[in-house]
Amino acid sequence: MTHPPYPAGPADATAPGPARAAAPALAALGRVHFLGLGGVGVSGIARIMQQQGIAVSGTDAKDLPVMRELEADGATVFVGYDAANLDRAAERAGGRPVDTVVASSIAGPGNPEYDAAVERGIPVLHRSQGLAAAMAGHHVLAVAGTHGKTTTSSMAAMTFTRAGADPTFAVGAAVAGLGTNARAGAGEWFIAEADESDGTLLNYRPRVAIVTNVEADHLDFYGTAEAVVRVFRDFALLLPPDGVLVACADDAGARELAAWVRRERAAGRPAPRVATYGSDPARGDDLVIADSVPVAAAGGTGQSVTYRWAGGRSTEVELAVPGRHNALNAAAVLLAAHHAGLEPEQAARGLEAFRGTARRFEFRGEGAGVRVYDDYAHHPTEVAAAIAAARSVAGGHRVHVLFQPHLFSRTRDFAEGFAQALSGADGVRVLPVYPAREEPIDGVDSSLITRHLRTALPGSERVPADAATAVAELVAAARPGDVVLTMGAGDVTAQGGAILTALGAGEGRP
Repeated sequence: MTHPPYPAGPADATAPGPARAAAPALAALGRVHFLGLGGVGVSGIARIMQQQGIAVSGTDAKDLPVMRELEADGATVFVGYDAANLDRAAERAGGRPVDTVVASSIAGPGNPEYDAAVERGIPVLHRSQGLAAAMAGHHVLAVAGTHGKTTTSSMAAMTFTRAGADPTFAVGAAVAGLGTNARAGAGEWFIAEADESDGTLLNYRPRVAIVTNVEADHLDFYGTAEAVVRVFRDFALLLPPDGVLVACADDAGARELAAWVRRERAAGRPAPRVATYGSDPARGDDLVIADSVPVAAAGGTGQSVTYRWAGGRSTEVELAVPGRHNALNAAAVLLAAHHAGLEPEQAARGLEAFRGTARRFEFRGEGAGVRVYDDYAHHPTEVAAAIAAARSVAGGHRVHVLFQPHLFSRTRDFAEGFAQALSGADGVRVLPVYPAREEPIDGVDSSLITRHLRTALPGSERVPADAATAVAELVAAARPGDVVLTMGAGDVTAQGGAILTALGAGEGRP
Protein backbone atom coordinates (compact mmCIF):
# COMPACT_ATOMS: atom_id res chain seq x y z
CA MET A 1 0.00 0.00 0.00
CA THR A 2 1.53 3.31 -1.05
CA HIS A 3 0.68 6.41 0.96
CA PRO A 4 1.89 9.92 0.09
CA PRO A 5 3.76 11.85 2.76
CA TYR A 6 0.74 14.10 3.23
CA PRO A 7 -2.95 13.38 2.74
CA ALA A 8 -4.25 14.67 -0.58
CA GLY A 9 -5.17 17.97 0.99
CA PRO A 10 -7.62 19.63 3.35
CA ALA A 11 -10.62 18.08 1.64
CA ASP A 12 -9.15 14.63 2.28
CA ALA A 13 -8.10 15.42 5.81
CA THR A 14 -11.60 16.58 6.75
CA ALA A 15 -13.82 14.39 4.62
CA PRO A 16 -17.08 13.22 6.24
CA GLY A 17 -16.41 10.61 8.91
CA PRO A 18 -13.10 9.71 10.51
CA ALA A 19 -12.39 6.55 8.52
CA ARG A 20 -8.82 5.97 7.38
CA ALA A 21 -6.91 3.04 5.94
CA ALA A 22 -6.38 0.40 8.60
CA ALA A 23 -2.81 0.00 9.80
CA PRO A 24 -1.12 -3.19 8.63
CA ALA A 25 -0.37 -5.87 11.20
CA LEU A 26 3.08 -5.47 12.72
CA ALA A 27 4.08 -9.02 11.80
CA ALA A 28 3.18 -8.34 8.17
CA LEU A 29 5.72 -5.52 7.82
CA GLY A 30 8.75 -7.80 7.52
CA ARG A 31 12.01 -5.86 7.22
CA VAL A 32 11.30 -2.14 7.50
CA HIS A 33 13.34 0.64 5.88
CA PHE A 34 12.78 4.17 7.22
CA LEU A 35 13.13 7.42 5.26
CA GLY A 36 13.90 10.44 7.44
CA LEU A 37 15.45 8.16 10.05
CA GLY A 38 17.10 11.00 11.96
CA GLY A 39 13.84 12.81 12.69
CA VAL A 40 12.40 12.58 16.17
CA GLY A 41 9.17 10.93 15.02
CA VAL A 42 10.62 8.41 12.58
CA SER A 43 13.55 7.47 14.82
CA GLY A 44 11.11 6.86 17.66
CA ILE A 45 9.06 4.44 15.58
CA ALA A 46 12.22 2.69 14.40
CA ARG A 47 13.41 2.33 18.00
CA ILE A 48 10.09 0.83 19.10
CA MET A 49 9.97 -1.59 16.18
CA GLN A 50 13.55 -2.67 16.89
CA GLN A 51 12.57 -3.43 20.45
CA GLN A 52 9.49 -5.27 19.18
CA GLY A 53 11.73 -7.57 17.15
CA ILE A 54 11.46 -5.96 13.70
CA ALA A 55 14.61 -5.75 11.53
CA VAL A 56 15.23 -2.06 10.80
CA SER A 57 17.26 -0.01 8.33
CA GLY A 58 16.98 3.60 7.25
CA THR A 59 18.36 6.73 5.65
CA ASP A 60 18.57 10.43 6.36
CA ALA A 61 20.21 13.31 4.54
CA LYS A 62 22.36 14.09 7.59
CA ASP A 63 24.33 11.92 9.99
CA LEU A 64 22.52 12.58 13.26
CA PRO A 65 23.35 11.21 16.74
CA VAL A 66 20.10 9.26 17.04
CA MET A 67 21.05 7.27 13.93
CA ARG A 68 24.23 6.08 15.62
CA GLU A 69 22.18 5.02 18.65
CA LEU A 70 19.90 2.97 16.40
CA GLU A 71 22.92 1.52 14.60
CA ALA A 72 24.43 0.46 17.92
CA ASP A 73 21.21 -1.44 18.59
CA GLY A 74 21.44 -3.28 15.28
CA ALA A 75 19.90 -1.01 12.66
CA THR A 76 21.51 -0.58 9.23
CA VAL A 77 22.00 3.14 8.67
CA PHE A 78 22.74 5.20 5.55
CA VAL A 79 23.59 8.90 5.20
CA GLY A 80 22.41 10.43 1.92
CA TYR A 81 19.43 9.23 -0.10
CA ASP A 82 20.16 6.80 -2.93
CA ALA A 83 17.90 4.20 -4.55
CA ALA A 84 20.76 1.73 -4.18
CA ASN A 85 20.37 1.92 -0.39
CA LEU A 86 17.44 -0.48 -0.67
CA ASP A 87 19.78 -3.04 -2.24
CA ARG A 88 22.56 -2.27 0.23
CA ALA A 89 20.16 -2.81 3.12
CA ALA A 90 19.26 -6.21 1.67
CA GLU A 91 22.92 -7.14 1.22
CA ARG A 92 23.70 -6.31 4.85
CA ALA A 93 20.74 -8.45 5.89
CA GLY A 94 22.16 -11.49 4.14
CA GLY A 95 20.17 -10.94 0.97
CA ARG A 96 16.79 -10.49 2.64
CA PRO A 97 15.05 -7.63 0.81
CA VAL A 98 13.25 -4.65 2.29
CA ASP A 99 9.59 -5.60 2.76
CA THR A 100 8.12 -2.25 3.83
CA VAL A 101 9.19 1.40 3.63
CA VAL A 102 8.05 3.95 6.23
CA ALA A 103 8.50 7.56 5.07
CA SER A 104 8.52 10.83 6.97
CA SER A 105 6.43 13.73 5.75
CA ILE A 106 9.43 15.31 3.99
CA ALA A 107 10.70 12.13 2.32
CA GLY A 108 7.89 11.49 -0.15
CA PRO A 109 7.57 11.42 -3.94
CA GLY A 110 10.77 12.74 -5.50
CA ASN A 111 12.92 11.12 -2.86
CA PRO A 112 15.00 8.52 -4.76
CA GLU A 113 14.43 5.77 -2.21
CA TYR A 114 10.70 6.48 -1.99
CA ASP A 115 10.39 6.43 -5.78
CA ALA A 116 12.44 3.23 -6.06
CA ALA A 117 10.22 1.51 -3.50
CA VAL A 118 7.08 2.50 -5.42
CA GLU A 119 8.61 1.33 -8.70
CA ARG A 120 9.50 -2.05 -7.16
CA GLY A 121 6.07 -2.51 -5.62
CA ILE A 122 7.34 -2.31 -2.05
CA PRO A 123 4.54 -1.11 0.28
CA VAL A 124 5.19 2.47 1.40
CA LEU A 125 3.61 3.76 4.60
CA HIS A 126 3.45 7.27 5.98
CA ARG A 127 5.16 7.71 9.34
CA SER A 128 1.78 7.83 11.08
CA GLN A 129 0.76 4.50 9.57
CA GLY A 130 4.01 2.96 10.76
CA LEU A 131 3.28 4.26 14.25
CA ALA A 132 -0.26 2.88 14.04
CA ALA A 133 1.15 -0.54 13.15
CA ALA A 134 3.41 -0.42 16.21
CA MET A 135 0.36 0.37 18.35
CA ALA A 136 -1.36 -2.91 17.46
CA GLY A 137 -2.36 -4.96 20.49
CA HIS A 138 -2.17 -2.01 22.90
CA HIS A 139 -4.64 0.32 24.56
CA VAL A 140 -3.69 3.70 23.08
CA LEU A 141 -3.57 6.99 24.96
CA ALA A 142 -3.19 9.63 22.25
CA VAL A 143 -2.37 13.25 23.07
CA ALA A 144 -3.57 15.83 20.54
CA GLY A 145 -4.01 19.58 20.49
CA THR A 146 -2.63 22.67 18.80
CA HIS A 147 -0.18 23.22 21.67
CA GLY A 148 1.22 21.22 24.57
CA LYS A 149 1.23 17.77 22.95
CA THR A 150 4.88 16.98 23.57
CA THR A 151 4.93 18.08 27.20
CA THR A 152 1.63 16.39 28.02
CA SER A 153 2.49 13.10 26.31
CA SER A 154 5.91 13.17 27.99
CA MET A 155 4.26 13.73 31.37
CA ALA A 156 2.04 10.74 30.63
CA ALA A 157 5.01 8.57 29.67
CA MET A 158 6.77 9.41 32.94
CA THR A 159 3.59 8.98 34.97
CA PHE A 160 2.70 5.56 33.59
CA THR A 161 6.33 4.42 33.83
CA ARG A 162 6.72 5.47 37.47
CA ALA A 163 3.36 3.86 38.28
CA GLY A 164 4.74 0.52 37.10
CA ALA A 165 2.55 0.30 33.99
CA ASP A 166 5.65 -0.14 31.75
CA PRO A 167 4.06 1.64 28.76
CA THR A 168 5.26 1.84 25.21
CA PHE A 169 5.59 5.50 24.26
CA ALA A 170 6.46 7.71 21.31
CA VAL A 171 6.61 11.44 21.98
CA GLY A 172 8.11 14.48 20.28
CA ALA A 173 11.20 15.04 22.44
CA ALA A 174 13.51 13.20 24.79
CA VAL A 175 11.98 12.95 28.26
CA ALA A 176 14.27 13.94 31.12
CA GLY A 177 14.54 10.98 33.47
CA LEU A 178 13.63 8.44 30.78
CA GLY A 179 16.54 9.26 28.48
CA THR A 180 14.62 8.82 25.25
CA ASN A 181 11.52 9.90 23.33
CA ALA A 182 10.43 6.34 22.52
CA ARG A 183 10.52 2.91 24.10
CA ALA A 184 8.71 -0.41 23.76
CA GLY A 185 7.37 -1.53 27.13
CA ALA A 186 5.73 -4.75 28.25
CA GLY A 187 2.55 -3.08 29.52
CA GLU A 188 -0.81 -2.76 27.79
CA TRP A 189 -0.72 1.01 27.24
CA PHE A 190 0.83 2.86 24.30
CA ILE A 191 1.24 6.61 24.82
CA ALA A 192 1.59 8.63 21.64
CA GLU A 193 1.77 12.23 20.56
CA ALA A 194 -0.82 12.66 17.79
CA ASP A 195 0.27 15.32 15.30
CA GLU A 196 -2.56 17.24 13.67
CA SER A 197 -0.39 19.25 11.27
CA ASP A 198 -1.26 17.15 8.20
CA GLY A 199 -4.39 15.29 9.29
CA THR A 200 -2.58 12.02 9.91
CA LEU A 201 -3.70 11.83 13.55
CA LEU A 202 -6.76 10.18 12.01
CA ASN A 203 -4.68 7.06 11.41
CA TYR A 204 -4.74 6.16 15.13
CA ARG A 205 -7.36 4.28 17.14
CA PRO A 206 -7.10 5.54 20.72
CA ARG A 207 -9.01 4.29 23.74
CA VAL A 208 -8.30 7.46 25.72
CA ALA A 209 -7.49 10.76 24.00
CA ILE A 210 -6.38 14.07 25.46
CA VAL A 211 -7.10 17.27 23.53
CA THR A 212 -5.24 20.16 25.14
CA ASN A 213 -6.64 22.89 22.87
CA VAL A 214 -8.04 23.54 19.41
CA GLU A 215 -6.88 26.66 17.57
CA ALA A 216 -6.25 27.71 14.01
CA ASP A 217 -2.78 26.58 12.93
CA HIS A 218 -1.18 24.82 9.96
CA LEU A 219 -3.41 26.89 7.70
CA ASP A 220 -0.92 26.25 4.89
CA PHE A 221 -2.40 22.74 4.90
CA TYR A 222 -5.96 23.15 6.18
CA GLY A 223 -6.84 26.44 4.56
CA THR A 224 -9.47 27.45 7.13
CA ALA A 225 -10.00 27.36 10.88
CA GLU A 226 -13.20 25.39 10.25
CA ALA A 227 -11.18 22.58 8.66
CA VAL A 228 -9.00 22.42 11.77
CA VAL A 229 -12.10 22.06 13.96
CA ARG A 230 -13.42 19.32 11.70
CA VAL A 231 -10.28 17.19 11.93
CA PHE A 232 -10.42 17.30 15.74
CA ARG A 233 -14.07 16.26 15.65
CA ASP A 234 -13.19 13.35 13.40
CA PHE A 235 -10.35 12.44 15.74
CA ALA A 236 -12.71 12.39 18.73
CA LEU A 237 -15.06 10.02 16.91
CA LEU A 238 -12.24 7.51 16.50
CA LEU A 239 -12.66 6.72 20.19
CA PRO A 240 -15.00 3.80 20.95
CA PRO A 241 -18.25 4.44 22.84
CA ASP A 242 -16.61 3.18 26.05
CA GLY A 243 -13.51 5.29 25.39
CA VAL A 244 -12.87 8.70 26.94
CA LEU A 245 -12.14 12.11 25.44
CA VAL A 246 -10.24 14.21 27.99
CA ALA A 247 -10.55 17.89 27.02
CA CYS A 248 -9.30 21.18 28.48
CA ALA A 249 -12.34 23.30 29.29
CA ASP A 250 -10.18 26.41 29.77
CA ASP A 251 -9.61 26.44 26.01
CA ALA A 252 -12.59 27.61 23.97
CA GLY A 253 -11.87 25.25 21.08
CA ALA A 254 -11.41 22.15 23.23
CA ARG A 255 -14.45 23.11 25.33
CA GLU A 256 -16.61 23.35 22.21
CA LEU A 257 -15.23 20.02 20.98
CA ALA A 258 -16.24 18.40 24.28
CA ALA A 259 -19.72 19.91 24.04
CA TRP A 260 -20.12 18.72 20.44
CA VAL A 261 -19.08 15.16 21.34
CA ARG A 262 -21.54 15.15 24.24
CA ARG A 263 -24.31 16.25 21.88
CA GLU A 264 -23.40 13.48 19.46
CA ARG A 265 -23.53 10.90 22.25
CA ALA A 266 -26.81 12.28 23.63
CA ALA A 267 -28.32 11.99 20.15
CA GLY A 268 -27.52 8.28 20.13
CA ARG A 269 -24.71 8.49 17.61
CA PRO A 270 -21.44 6.60 18.25
CA ALA A 271 -19.30 8.88 20.41
CA PRO A 272 -17.06 8.46 23.46
CA ARG A 273 -17.57 9.59 27.01
CA VAL A 274 -16.18 13.04 27.83
CA ALA A 275 -14.17 14.22 30.84
CA THR A 276 -13.03 17.84 31.20
CA TYR A 277 -10.42 19.66 33.26
CA GLY A 278 -9.64 23.32 33.87
CA SER A 279 -9.26 26.07 36.45
CA ASP A 280 -12.84 27.33 36.93
CA PRO A 281 -14.48 25.60 39.93
CA ALA A 282 -17.90 26.96 38.95
CA ARG A 283 -17.95 25.16 35.61
CA GLY A 284 -18.40 21.63 36.92
CA ASP A 285 -15.34 20.04 35.29
CA ASP A 286 -14.22 16.57 36.32
CA LEU A 287 -10.88 17.91 37.60
CA VAL A 288 -10.06 21.49 38.60
CA ILE A 289 -6.91 23.35 39.60
CA ALA A 290 -7.90 24.57 43.06
CA ASP A 291 -4.61 26.23 43.99
CA SER A 292 -1.07 26.69 42.71
CA VAL A 293 1.91 28.06 44.65
CA PRO A 294 5.43 28.59 43.22
CA VAL A 295 8.13 26.43 44.81
CA ALA A 296 11.88 26.15 44.30
CA ALA A 297 12.94 23.59 41.69
CA ALA A 298 16.09 22.68 39.81
CA GLY A 299 16.90 25.43 37.36
CA GLY A 300 14.26 27.81 38.65
CA THR A 301 10.75 27.59 40.00
CA GLY A 302 8.22 24.76 40.04
CA GLN A 303 4.76 24.79 41.57
CA SER A 304 2.75 23.03 44.23
CA VAL A 305 -0.67 22.35 42.74
CA THR A 306 -3.86 21.22 44.44
CA TYR A 307 -6.30 19.46 42.10
CA ARG A 308 -9.92 18.92 43.12
CA TRP A 309 -12.00 16.10 41.67
CA ALA A 310 -15.72 16.39 40.95
CA GLY A 311 -16.49 14.17 43.96
CA GLY A 312 -14.71 16.57 46.31
CA ARG A 313 -11.44 14.73 46.96
CA SER A 314 -8.12 16.50 46.37
CA THR A 315 -4.76 15.45 44.94
CA GLU A 316 -1.57 17.38 45.72
CA VAL A 317 1.22 17.44 43.13
CA GLU A 318 4.66 19.11 43.41
CA LEU A 319 5.48 19.91 39.79
CA ALA A 320 9.09 20.70 38.86
CA VAL A 321 7.95 22.71 35.83
CA PRO A 322 6.49 26.23 36.05
CA GLY A 323 3.51 27.86 34.39
CA ARG A 324 -0.26 27.60 34.42
CA HIS A 325 -0.11 25.71 31.12
CA ASN A 326 1.94 22.99 32.78
CA ALA A 327 -0.51 22.77 35.68
CA LEU A 328 -3.22 22.19 33.06
CA ASN A 329 -1.08 19.64 31.20
CA ALA A 330 -0.62 17.73 34.45
CA ALA A 331 -4.38 17.86 35.07
CA ALA A 332 -4.93 16.24 31.68
CA VAL A 333 -2.56 13.41 32.59
CA LEU A 334 -4.13 12.92 36.04
CA LEU A 335 -7.57 12.62 34.47
CA ALA A 336 -6.46 10.36 31.61
CA ALA A 337 -4.50 8.15 34.02
CA HIS A 338 -7.60 7.80 36.18
CA HIS A 339 -9.59 6.56 33.19
CA ALA A 340 -6.73 4.20 32.33
CA GLY A 341 -7.00 2.61 35.76
CA LEU A 342 -4.21 4.35 37.70
CA GLU A 343 -4.85 5.62 41.22
CA PRO A 344 -4.57 9.42 41.62
CA GLU A 345 -1.71 9.12 44.12
CA GLN A 346 0.19 6.82 41.75
CA ALA A 347 -0.23 9.35 38.95
CA ALA A 348 0.72 12.26 41.22
CA ARG A 349 4.03 10.66 42.18
CA GLY A 350 4.81 10.03 38.52
CA LEU A 351 4.07 13.65 37.64
CA GLU A 352 6.40 14.79 40.41
CA ALA A 353 9.22 12.84 38.76
CA PHE A 354 8.74 14.77 35.51
CA ARG A 355 11.59 17.21 34.87
CA GLY A 356 10.64 18.44 31.43
CA THR A 357 11.57 17.64 27.85
CA ALA A 358 14.04 18.98 25.35
CA ARG A 359 13.11 22.43 24.03
CA ARG A 360 10.00 22.82 26.23
CA PHE A 361 10.99 25.64 28.60
CA GLU A 362 14.28 23.82 28.96
CA PHE A 363 16.80 25.28 31.40
CA ARG A 364 20.03 25.74 29.46
CA GLY A 365 22.22 27.22 32.17
CA GLU A 366 23.15 30.37 34.07
CA GLY A 367 25.83 32.99 33.55
CA ALA A 368 26.49 36.20 35.47
CA GLY A 369 23.31 35.57 37.47
CA VAL A 370 21.17 35.41 34.31
CA ARG A 371 19.21 32.20 33.68
CA VAL A 372 18.77 31.04 30.09
CA TYR A 373 15.86 28.90 28.87
CA ASP A 374 14.88 27.53 25.48
CA ASP A 375 11.39 26.80 24.15
CA TYR A 376 9.91 25.39 20.95
CA ALA A 377 7.05 27.93 20.96
CA HIS A 378 6.05 28.88 17.41
CA HIS A 379 2.40 29.96 17.75
CA PRO A 380 1.15 33.08 19.60
CA THR A 381 -0.57 31.04 22.32
CA GLU A 382 2.62 29.04 22.94
CA VAL A 383 4.73 32.20 22.99
CA ALA A 384 2.44 33.82 25.56
CA ALA A 385 2.52 30.69 27.76
CA ALA A 386 6.32 30.47 27.62
CA ILE A 387 6.71 34.14 28.55
CA ALA A 388 4.25 33.69 31.43
CA ALA A 389 6.35 30.75 32.66
CA ALA A 390 9.49 32.90 32.37
CA ARG A 391 7.76 35.60 34.42
CA SER A 392 7.00 33.10 37.19
CA VAL A 393 10.68 32.07 37.24
CA ALA A 394 12.05 35.62 37.06
CA GLY A 395 9.96 36.92 39.94
CA GLY A 396 10.43 40.69 39.97
CA HIS A 397 13.27 40.61 37.44
CA ARG A 398 13.07 41.15 33.70
CA VAL A 399 12.42 38.71 30.85
CA HIS A 400 14.34 39.06 27.57
CA VAL A 401 13.27 37.10 24.49
CA LEU A 402 15.07 36.05 21.33
CA PHE A 403 12.31 34.90 18.96
CA GLN A 404 12.64 33.28 15.56
CA PRO A 405 9.39 33.07 13.53
CA HIS A 406 8.80 29.69 11.88
CA LEU A 407 7.38 29.56 8.33
CA PHE A 408 6.47 32.53 6.15
CA SER A 409 2.82 31.46 6.05
CA ARG A 410 2.56 31.35 9.85
CA THR A 411 4.29 34.73 10.12
CA ARG A 412 1.78 36.19 7.65
CA ASP A 413 -1.23 34.66 9.39
CA PHE A 414 -0.28 35.45 13.00
CA ALA A 415 2.00 38.51 12.88
CA GLU A 416 -0.20 40.67 15.10
CA GLY A 417 -0.82 37.76 17.48
CA PHE A 418 2.91 37.15 17.81
CA ALA A 419 3.49 40.82 18.60
CA GLN A 420 0.77 40.81 21.25
CA ALA A 421 2.23 37.68 22.87
CA LEU A 422 5.80 38.99 22.74
CA SER A 423 4.77 42.27 24.35
CA GLY A 424 4.55 40.37 27.63
CA ALA A 425 8.36 40.41 27.78
CA ASP A 426 10.55 43.34 28.82
CA GLY A 427 12.78 43.15 25.77
CA VAL A 428 12.49 41.31 22.46
CA ARG A 429 14.72 40.65 19.49
CA VAL A 430 13.03 39.03 16.49
CA LEU A 431 15.28 37.12 14.08
CA PRO A 432 14.57 36.61 10.36
CA VAL A 433 11.95 33.97 9.51
CA TYR A 434 13.10 30.34 9.58
CA PRO A 435 11.63 29.05 6.29
CA ALA A 436 11.75 25.27 6.96
CA ARG A 437 9.86 23.69 4.06
CA GLU A 438 8.55 26.94 2.55
CA GLU A 439 9.65 29.30 -0.19
CA PRO A 440 9.60 33.05 0.61
CA ILE A 441 6.30 34.89 0.27
CA ASP A 442 6.38 38.39 -1.21
CA GLY A 443 6.05 41.05 1.47
CA VAL A 444 6.33 38.60 4.37
CA ASP A 445 9.24 38.90 6.79
CA SER A 446 9.85 39.45 10.49
CA SER A 447 9.08 43.16 10.22
CA LEU A 448 5.39 42.21 10.04
CA ILE A 449 5.76 41.26 13.69
CA THR A 450 8.14 43.97 14.85
CA ARG A 451 6.12 46.85 13.44
CA HIS A 452 3.31 45.86 15.84
CA LEU A 453 5.82 45.87 18.71
CA ARG A 454 6.83 49.48 18.13
CA THR A 455 4.35 50.91 20.65
CA ALA A 456 4.37 48.12 23.24
CA LEU A 457 8.15 47.64 23.33
CA PRO A 458 10.04 50.60 21.87
CA GLY A 459 13.40 49.48 20.50
CA SER A 460 12.11 46.06 19.47
CA GLU A 461 10.86 47.13 16.06
CA ARG A 462 14.20 46.54 14.35
CA VAL A 463 15.11 43.07 13.05
CA PRO A 464 18.80 42.45 13.92
CA ALA A 465 21.11 41.85 10.98
CA ASP A 466 22.08 38.46 12.35
CA ALA A 467 21.84 36.23 15.42
CA ALA A 468 25.22 37.38 16.76
CA THR A 469 24.02 40.99 16.87
CA ALA A 470 20.81 39.97 18.62
CA VAL A 471 22.72 37.93 21.20
CA ALA A 472 25.07 40.82 21.94
CA GLU A 473 22.14 43.20 22.43
CA LEU A 474 20.28 40.80 24.75
CA VAL A 475 23.37 40.14 26.85
CA ALA A 476 24.07 43.86 27.15
CA ALA A 477 20.56 44.43 28.50
CA ALA A 478 20.46 41.49 30.94
CA ARG A 479 21.14 41.95 34.66
CA PRO A 480 21.57 39.43 37.50
CA GLY A 481 18.22 37.79 38.27
CA ASP A 482 16.89 38.30 34.75
CA VAL A 483 15.73 35.49 32.45
CA VAL A 484 16.65 35.14 28.77
CA LEU A 485 14.36 32.96 26.68
CA THR A 486 15.13 31.71 23.16
CA MET A 487 11.98 30.70 21.27
CA GLY A 488 11.05 29.15 17.95
CA ALA A 489 10.84 25.87 16.06
CA GLY A 490 13.94 26.58 13.95
CA ASP A 491 17.64 26.75 14.75
CA VAL A 492 17.33 29.55 17.32
CA THR A 493 17.93 26.87 19.95
CA ALA A 494 21.63 27.03 19.06
CA GLN A 495 21.78 30.60 20.38
CA GLY A 496 21.30 29.51 23.98
CA GLY A 497 24.91 28.34 24.10
CA ALA A 498 26.10 31.56 22.49
CA ILE A 499 24.20 33.60 25.07
CA LEU A 500 25.69 31.61 27.95
CA THR A 501 29.18 31.98 26.50
CA ALA A 502 28.70 35.72 26.18
CA LEU A 503 27.34 36.00 29.71
CA GLY A 504 30.22 34.02 31.14
CA ALA A 505 32.79 36.11 29.29
CA GLY A 506 31.06 39.36 30.11
CA GLU A 507 30.79 40.20 26.43
CA GLY A 508 28.63 43.18 25.62
CA ARG A 509 28.04 44.05 29.27
CA PRO A 510 28.55 47.59 30.50
